[in-house]
This record gives sequence, C-alpha cells and structure tokens, in this order.
Amino acid sequence: MGKFTKIIVALFVAFFLFSFSNSTNKNFKTSTNKVVAEDTLTWKLLGNISYSKKTVKDYGEVDFPVVNSKLKTLGKKTVVISGFIIPIDSKNYAISKNVFAACFFCGKSGPETLAGIKFRGSLPKLNTDQYVTLKGTFRYNETDIEDWIYHIEDAVIVKK
Repeated sequence: MGKFTKIIVALFVAFFLFSFSNSTNKNFKTSTNKVVAEDTLTWKLLGNISYSKKTVKDYGEVDFPVVNSKLKTLGKKTVVISGFIIPIDSKNYAISKNVFAACFFCGKSGPETLAGIKFRGSLPKLNTDQYVTLKGTFRYNETDIEDWIYHIEDAVIVKK
C-alpha cells in the first residue's frame, strides 16, 4: 500500500471515528447552558410491548397492553424523550415517534408510538410535526382502553 493510500485511509478512519463519537452523544445545552441528559425514554423501549386479549362489556374482545418490566421501573420517574408533536385538539398534544402523516391515527403504526402530554403551566404554542425534547414524569396505562398507553406529565420543553 502506497504512502498516499495510507494517508487517505487514515483520514477516512479519523473522520469516521469523529463522526461516530459526535453522533452518539445526545447531550445538549438548553438556552441557559444547562446540560440536559440524553433521552432516557426511547421509542425502541416504548415499542417493546405485548398485548393480551380480554373481553370488555361494551367493546367485546380487546387487546390490552402489557408494559415491559424496564418501562415499569420508569413509572412515576422523570424521563427525557424526543419526538414529533401531534395536536389532538385545541388543548391537547401528544408526542410521537413518527410525523403526523405516519402516526397511529393514520393506521401506519401502533398506539405504542404515541404518548399523551400534560404540560406544566400554560399550554405552549406548538406546530404539527415540530420535533421537540420533553422532560417530565412518565406514566403508563395497562387498564383503561380509552386512554393512551403512555403519558408524559408535568412536561416541559427542553429543546425545540
């Protein structure tokens, strides 16, 4: 291998390692320069869910979520999650793994790809498909079929 080829390979490897180290660091600074932890609640973890069939008087046979044990340990704890904003109505938002065109309501994904949001304080003005990072208290639901499976409560936006 010639000297020039070795230099090209070395530059390529250095570039790759630099890019990889930067892409795996999800820490970021807020407007007040506080470092915020990387996402502690990932869509991959939320998607690791199973369902059990139960008969419900008004609905017949229904699939009830069975939340995995790792998610159960995060219940009632502060988490950080990033995703796309989906407006539900004039007073409610959800955070989604996918943009609106591919969200749960369109039939392109499951209910585990959304989490209802209850914001701390006044309701912020957000746009459909706006990508945000939230910090809040995680809550899961395995029993109420008319409610979200996942919730982020007392939520604040830490990155728009």
